Amino acid sequence: MSQADRANSRRRQPRRRGSAADGSRPRLRTVRETSAGGLVVDGLDGPAAGRSAALIGRTDRRGRLLWSLPKGHIEEGETAEQTAIREVAEETGINGLVVAELGSIDYWFVTEGRRVHKTVHHFLLRSVGGELSDADVEVTQVAWVPLTELNSRLAYADERRLAEVANRLIDRMETGKR
Repeated sequence: MSQADRANSRRRQPRRRGSAADGSRPRLRTVRETSAGGLVVDGLDGPAAGRSAALIGRTDRRGRLLWSLPKGHIEEGETAEQTAIREVAEETGINGLVVAELGSIDYWFVTEGRRVHKTVHHFLLRSVGGELSDADVEVTQVAWVPLTELNSRLAYADERRLAEVANRLIDRMETGKR
């Protein structure tokens, strides 16, 4: 059989995705999840040097502490804004009020035999009380982090971009006051 014949015979064979019947891995079920959370800022009305955000630290599978924004699943009957307020309070102990929308992050991951397509809506929140607490079982640590340090502290690039959006928004709010 010539090289051209071999190439043509390969082309004629239908390509099929793996299935359990042919010995390859079974196809994963895809599910969609939607969450909300945010960047809660203390000192929003004060001088820039005094502003800080409440971040959560979670330990990953490798034992590393990864800092991120608080977030969680939207419950039935809840708006994304309500979820952001609730999740920030549950995961950090800080009560917040939504000031503005920061944007959404969209990503995929695999867990428990399924592919998850997750969308997380983020908001800028003003801290209005509460005490920093890591009582939530999903959280290893919580900390107030100066806004100027968010870029070096946040573990995920998408969240660092949202922190930049928040900083620009806060700057515009400052300019609008004058």
